[in-house]
Amino acid sequence: MALMITDDCINCDVCEPECPNNAISQGEEIYEIDPNKCTECVGHYDEPQCQQVCPVDCIPHNPDIVESHDQLMTKFIRLTQK
Repeated sequence: MALMITDDCINCDVCEPECPNNAISQGEEIYEIDPNKCTECVGHYDEPQCQQVCPVDCIPHNPDIVESHDQLMTKFIRLTQK
């Protein structure tokens, strides 16, 4: 499943540069994750890097976008072939 950023985000700017897929961007009020680009770092790292660096732990899994590891890997391949 893709990750999401909750309203607890403090706009500290540490997650955006850590995303290898450029899925994180500044939204109107807080940072946002594009679920079409988020692979939870599958294909790049063992753990989602944004979750690792977030100081307020505001990046949970998005319950509305459930994806298997295989689906995330397929998305990674699609994104990296462009």
